[in-house]
Amino acid sequence: MLKRCAWPKTDLAIAYHDQEWGVPLHDDRGLFEFLILEGAQAGLSWETILQKRDNYRAAFDNFKPTKVAKYNQRKVERLLDNAGIIRNRLKITSAIQNASAYIAVQQEFGSFDRYLWGFVDNRPLKRKRGASVPARTPLSDALSKDLAKRGFKFVGSTICYAFIQAVGLVNDHDFSCLRYHEIGKQ
Repeated sequence: MLKRCAWPKTDLAIAYHDQEWGVPLHDDRGLFEFLILEGAQAGLSWETILQKRDNYRAAFDNFKPTKVAKYNQRKVERLLDNAGIIRNRLKITSAIQNASAYIAVQQEFGSFDRYLWGFVDNRPLKRKRGASVPARTPLSDALSKDLAKRGFKFVGSTICYAFIQAVGLVNDHDFSCLRYHEIGKQ
Protein backbone atom coordinates (compact mmCIF):
# COMPACT_ATOMS: atom_id res chain seq x y z
CA MET A 1 0.00 0.00 0.00
CA LEU A 2 1.25 3.43 -0.93
CA LYS A 3 1.94 5.82 1.93
CA ARG A 4 0.96 9.43 1.57
CA CYS A 5 0.64 12.47 3.81
CA ALA A 6 -1.99 12.08 6.52
CA TRP A 7 -4.19 15.05 5.60
CA PRO A 8 -6.01 13.84 2.46
CA LYS A 9 -9.02 11.81 3.61
CA THR A 10 -11.57 12.07 0.78
CA ASP A 11 -11.27 10.93 -2.82
CA LEU A 12 -11.15 14.54 -3.95
CA ALA A 13 -8.39 15.46 -1.49
CA ILE A 14 -6.42 12.31 -2.31
CA ALA A 15 -6.56 13.08 -6.04
CA TYR A 16 -5.48 16.66 -5.38
CA HIS A 17 -2.63 15.49 -3.12
CA ASP A 18 -1.44 12.84 -5.56
CA GLN A 19 -1.65 14.93 -8.73
CA GLU A 20 -1.19 18.61 -7.87
CA TRP A 21 -0.22 19.60 -4.35
CA GLY A 22 3.41 20.57 -4.13
CA VAL A 23 4.16 20.03 -7.82
CA PRO A 24 6.22 22.98 -9.11
CA LEU A 25 3.82 25.08 -11.18
CA HIS A 26 5.10 27.57 -13.73
CA ASP A 27 1.91 28.42 -15.61
CA ASP A 28 0.76 31.99 -14.97
CA ARG A 29 -2.94 31.16 -15.34
CA GLY A 30 -2.59 28.27 -12.90
CA LEU A 31 -0.67 30.42 -10.44
CA PHE A 32 -3.42 33.04 -10.56
CA GLU A 33 -6.03 30.34 -9.95
CA PHE A 34 -4.24 29.09 -6.85
CA LEU A 35 -3.69 32.61 -5.53
CA ILE A 36 -7.40 33.39 -5.81
CA LEU A 37 -8.52 30.02 -4.43
CA GLU A 38 -6.18 30.27 -1.45
CA GLY A 39 -7.65 33.69 -0.65
CA ALA A 40 -11.18 32.29 -1.01
CA GLN A 41 -10.26 29.49 1.39
CA ALA A 42 -9.44 31.86 4.25
CA GLY A 43 -11.46 30.70 7.26
CA LEU A 44 -12.76 27.62 5.44
CA SER A 45 -11.47 24.15 4.65
CA TRP A 46 -9.51 23.43 1.50
CA GLU A 47 -11.95 20.56 0.87
CA THR A 48 -14.73 23.15 0.52
CA ILE A 49 -12.71 25.01 -2.11
CA LEU A 50 -11.84 21.82 -3.98
CA GLN A 51 -15.55 20.96 -4.14
CA LYS A 52 -16.28 24.40 -5.62
CA ARG A 53 -13.23 24.62 -7.87
CA ASP A 54 -15.01 23.90 -11.15
CA ASN A 55 -17.68 26.44 -10.22
CA TYR A 56 -14.94 29.00 -9.58
CA ARG A 57 -13.36 28.28 -12.95
CA ALA A 58 -16.70 28.87 -14.68
CA ALA A 59 -17.57 31.95 -12.61
CA PHE A 60 -14.13 33.57 -12.96
CA ASP A 61 -13.56 32.97 -16.69
CA ASN A 62 -11.10 30.13 -16.05
CA PHE A 63 -8.99 32.53 -13.98
CA LYS A 64 -7.81 34.65 -16.88
CA PRO A 65 -6.47 37.74 -15.09
CA THR A 66 -7.15 40.05 -18.05
CA LYS A 67 -10.85 39.14 -17.95
CA VAL A 68 -11.20 39.16 -14.16
CA ALA A 69 -9.55 42.61 -13.93
CA LYS A 70 -12.37 44.03 -16.08
CA TYR A 71 -15.22 42.84 -13.86
CA ASN A 72 -17.67 45.58 -12.95
CA GLN A 73 -20.27 45.98 -10.22
CA ARG A 74 -22.87 44.08 -12.23
CA LYS A 75 -20.51 41.10 -12.46
CA VAL A 76 -19.79 41.32 -8.72
CA GLU A 77 -23.53 41.14 -8.02
CA ARG A 78 -23.85 38.06 -10.27
CA LEU A 79 -20.96 36.43 -8.43
CA LEU A 80 -22.60 37.22 -5.09
CA ASP A 81 -25.71 35.38 -6.35
CA ASN A 82 -23.67 32.34 -7.48
CA ALA A 83 -24.22 29.56 -4.93
CA GLY A 84 -21.43 27.56 -6.54
CA ILE A 85 -18.71 29.79 -5.08
CA ILE A 86 -17.98 31.41 -1.72
CA ARG A 87 -20.28 34.44 -1.79
CA ASN A 88 -18.17 36.84 0.21
CA ARG A 89 -18.03 40.37 -1.19
CA LEU A 90 -14.54 41.07 0.17
CA LYS A 91 -13.14 37.87 -1.34
CA ILE A 92 -14.81 38.51 -4.69
CA THR A 93 -13.69 42.13 -4.94
CA SER A 94 -10.18 41.16 -3.83
CA ALA A 95 -10.00 38.67 -6.71
CA ILE A 96 -10.73 41.52 -9.12
CA GLN A 97 -8.19 43.82 -7.49
CA ASN A 98 -5.66 40.99 -7.41
CA ALA A 99 -6.15 40.42 -11.14
CA SER A 100 -5.08 44.00 -11.83
CA ALA A 101 -2.11 43.71 -9.47
CA TYR A 102 -1.22 40.36 -11.05
CA ILE A 103 -1.14 41.91 -14.52
CA ALA A 104 1.12 44.68 -13.22
CA VAL A 105 3.54 42.06 -11.84
CA GLN A 106 3.48 40.22 -15.17
CA GLN A 107 4.30 43.44 -16.98
CA GLU A 108 7.14 44.29 -14.58
CA PHE A 109 8.76 40.84 -14.48
CA GLY A 110 7.69 39.34 -17.80
CA SER A 111 5.56 36.75 -15.98
CA PHE A 112 4.18 36.11 -12.54
CA ASP A 113 6.11 32.84 -12.62
CA ARG A 114 9.43 34.70 -12.89
CA TYR A 115 8.44 37.00 -10.03
CA LEU A 116 7.24 34.22 -7.73
CA TRP A 117 9.99 31.69 -8.33
CA GLY A 118 12.59 34.42 -7.81
CA PHE A 119 11.77 34.17 -4.09
CA VAL A 120 13.42 30.70 -4.05
CA ASP A 121 16.06 31.22 -6.76
CA ASN A 122 13.96 29.01 -9.07
CA ARG A 123 14.54 25.90 -6.92
CA PRO A 124 11.86 24.37 -4.72
CA LEU A 125 12.63 24.17 -1.03
CA LYS A 126 12.21 20.88 0.85
CA ARG A 127 10.94 20.32 4.34
CA LYS A 128 13.54 18.53 6.41
CA ARG A 129 12.87 15.02 7.65
CA GLY A 130 10.95 15.15 10.93
CA ALA A 131 10.27 18.87 10.71
CA SER A 132 6.72 20.01 11.39
CA VAL A 133 4.71 21.87 8.78
CA PRO A 134 4.56 25.54 9.76
CA ALA A 135 1.62 27.86 9.19
CA ARG A 136 3.99 30.56 7.96
CA THR A 137 7.69 31.07 7.35
CA PRO A 138 10.07 33.95 6.65
CA LEU A 139 9.52 33.16 2.93
CA SER A 140 5.73 33.48 3.23
CA ASP A 141 6.19 36.62 5.33
CA ALA A 142 8.35 38.18 2.60
CA LEU A 143 5.98 37.17 -0.19
CA SER A 144 2.96 38.43 1.75
CA LYS A 145 4.62 41.76 2.45
CA ASP A 146 5.68 42.23 -1.16
CA LEU A 147 2.30 41.25 -2.60
CA ALA A 148 0.50 43.61 -0.20
CA LYS A 149 2.88 46.41 -1.20
CA ARG A 150 1.88 45.74 -4.82
CA GLY A 151 -1.83 46.09 -3.99
CA PHE A 152 -2.87 42.46 -3.50
CA LYS A 153 -5.53 41.57 -0.92
CA PHE A 154 -6.16 38.35 1.04
CA VAL A 155 -2.44 37.57 0.91
CA GLY A 156 -1.53 37.26 4.57
CA SER A 157 1.47 35.14 5.45
CA THR A 158 -0.59 32.03 6.26
CA ILE A 159 -2.45 32.27 2.94
CA CYS A 160 0.87 32.81 1.16
CA TYR A 161 2.36 29.75 2.83
CA ALA A 162 -0.57 27.59 1.70
CA PHE A 163 -0.12 29.07 -1.78
CA ILE A 164 3.61 28.30 -2.00
CA GLN A 165 2.95 24.77 -0.73
CA ALA A 166 0.25 24.23 -3.34
CA VAL A 167 2.32 25.50 -6.28
CA GLY A 168 5.51 23.72 -5.25
CA LEU A 169 7.83 26.46 -4.04
CA VAL A 170 8.20 24.23 -1.01
CA ASN A 171 7.83 20.46 -0.94
CA ASP A 172 5.93 19.95 2.30
CA HIS A 173 4.97 16.34 1.71
CA ASP A 174 5.92 14.10 4.62
CA PHE A 175 9.34 12.58 4.08
CA SER A 176 7.73 9.12 4.02
CA CYS A 177 5.09 10.19 1.47
CA LEU A 178 5.42 8.76 -2.02
CA ARG A 179 5.01 12.26 -3.46
CA TYR A 180 7.92 13.75 -1.47
CA HIS A 181 10.44 11.75 -3.47
CA GLU A 182 8.55 11.84 -6.78
CA ILE A 183 8.35 15.63 -6.71
CA GLY A 184 11.95 15.88 -5.55
CA LYS A 185 13.05 14.19 -8.79
CA GLN A 186 11.29 16.72 -11.01
